[in-house]
Amino acid sequence: MRIINMVKRYFKNPRKLIRVLGGRGFFNWLPDRPYLKLVYWGETGNRLNLNNPTAFNEKIQWLKLYDRKLEYSKFVDKYEVRAYVEEKIGEDYLIPLIGIYNNIEEIDWCHLPDQFVLKCTHGSHCNIICTNKANLNITEINNKLQKWLKHNWYWFGREWPYKNITGKIICEQFLGELNDLPNDYKIMCFNGEPQIVQIHRKNLSGQHLIDFYSMEGNQLPFRKKGFANSDVKFIDIESLKEMFDLARRLSEGTKYIRTDFYFVRNKIYFGELTLYDSSGLIDFEPKWSNYFLGEKLNFS
Repeated sequence: MRIINMVKRYFKNPRKLIRVLGGRGFFNWLPDRPYLKLVYWGETGNRLNLNNPTAFNEKIQWLKLYDRKLEYSKFVDKYEVRAYVEEKIGEDYLIPLIGIYNNIEEIDWCHLPDQFVLKCTHGSHCNIICTNKANLNITEINNKLQKWLKHNWYWFGREWPYKNITGKIICEQFLGELNDLPNDYKIMCFNGEPQIVQIHRKNLSGQHLIDFYSMEGNQLPFRKKGFANSDVKFIDIESLKEMFDLARRLSEGTKYIRTDFYFVRNKIYFGELTLYDSSGLIDFEPKWSNYFLGEKLNFS
């Protein structure tokens, strides 16, 4: 019955098969440009215009193909980027590092604190948040980490900086409070200048709200599909001036990059750098917002 239901689902929407087949490596033989056209159509239902891109998602695909700097591989490596951050804005903004491991066998669970965060250095959404070590299922976590370490994040979205990174595991200090996670401030920088503030508000129960704000502090009337907006219609931009200055320094020399920060106990911490926001496959609602953001990205 499960197989029959799966066949029915893909028969109704055959584009979804592209994600499944792509995730299993069926299209690895395709060069980047035709592959991105295929997966873009599969994810959005739209043809990818690389000759005259106008939408934000289209321009992100263009950047994957034609904006290639060697340092980008360091930007996406969650351990190597620490040296870049230290050079540009200082080590005081780095989340304290507890350990770095080449494989799961190197993790000494007994010596880890009661709260910590494990991250794979070479990918996206491969984090383990521990708020109470006594409740950990170490076997289950090891299985996840082992699976992630074998995965190459380049192949699905053709985000080339990930291709040759050697995956490792880092352990960082947990920044949250009890059962609460800090807000994640994602500063969207276009041509080296902060222009949009994303704020992700999460908790450990799984709630995840995403808002976009203008540089005047107003909540913008759009969202990512699948994520609700919060009730916070206005933010105090003055309180984020230091964060904007840090984002400006970290994004220097780039056409587009997202600089992520946390603000915890009156202190700013660097989160990560993201070159290709959601791999340029964001389903914006309403659709005009994709072009609104695209206008801000200038290739000249």
